[in-house]
Amino acid sequence: MYEVIQIVHSYWAYLVVLVLVLATFNAIIKTLGKKSFGPQDFRISLFTLIVSHLQLLIGLVLYFVSPYFSAFSEVGMKGVMQDSTLRLYLVEHPLTMIITIVLITVGYSKHKKKLASNKKFRTIAIFYALALLLMLSRIPWKAWF
Repeated sequence: MYEVIQIVHSYWAYLVVLVLVLATFNAIIKTLGKKSFGPQDFRISLFTLIVSHLQLLIGLVLYFVSPYFSAFSEVGMKGVMQDSTLRLYLVEHPLTMIITIVLITVGYSKHKKKLASNKKFRTIAIFYALALLLMLSRIPWKAWF
């Protein structure tokens, strides 16, 4: 079961990164171009929200079925924090990705309350760009390729 969930989580991550990059650049380009916020822009930001939340759910399942999870009881938190691989998989990656999803969610929620197109795009651009930077900083690149 672990292997299947890990594969799904890894391949779904490509989609999440792609969609988040698309949504971020769409918002930045349309902010700078002073375009109006249309239904397609709404769909792009909503799809980013949905895809990223699904990734979070898959990741949470993976976290608790992972063989790494038993390291907490085997070596304790001190041992986990001293081992860079365990720290990445058990602390840094999950915590950073949760913060990333929070940023996407807050950005999406805040943009809906704005009336002006420029403010909608700017809100999405800021929150999604921060989320993208955080996400890229804590992807376990060695395991991804």
